[in-house]
Amino acid sequence: MIFPSQKKNNRTVRVLKTPKIDSSVRKVFIPKSVAQCLIDLKADQDEIKEVLGNEYQDYNLLMATTFGLPIGDSYLRTKMQEIIDALGLPDVVFHSLRHTSVTYKLKLSGGDIKAVQGDSGHAQADMVTEVYGHILDEDRKKNAQLIEDAFYKKENLNPDMKRPDTGKKKIEVPDGIDAEALMKVLNNPEMAAMLAGLAKGVTV
Repeated sequence: MIFPSQKKNNRTVRVLKTPKIDSSVRKVFIPKSVAQCLIDLKADQDEIKEVLGNEYQDYNLLMATTFGLPIGDSYLRTKMQEIIDALGLPDVVFHSLRHTSVTYKLKLSGGDIKAVQGDSGHAQADMVTEVYGHILDEDRKKNAQLIEDAFYKKENLNPDMKRPDTGKKKIEVPDGIDAEALMKVLNNPEMAAMLAGLAKGVTV
């Protein structure tokens, strides 16, 4: 499909077509929270369609402008920069979200490369290890330290033993939340900084 130009005297058009590479067409499993955001977005869009009537150009796009046309990359960059500035987040480009997604999925899955590859769209699993190998190395270093503590320092010989209480503040994890996965996220400095930035923008 060739979409009409959004500006007068502009020969540049946006084209929607099937990807050249078969692996680019894939099923991606998303969190329930993200799915709910999309449902809410669709509901808002339906209200706009009803108000605009024939003025809305319906191309069956969920991510669209107020009048139904595809969203341009400059719009995405502008909106993302507004969020970064408002919350004091690290200054990154839009494509960085892809790398961030792969990074945390690798860490939360314990290095399940094949599962992450299915979402990232890399044709070969070794592409994931080559680009994100440093992330797996971090976990390998942690494993080495655990071996040091357990077998050489004689600490926590029983894997089921809980770590000693360090006096740190404890939090209760709601039912249905994976406590171990949550702790991995909270222990990551980048994620901690991001959550702190998001907290600044939340009013109670």
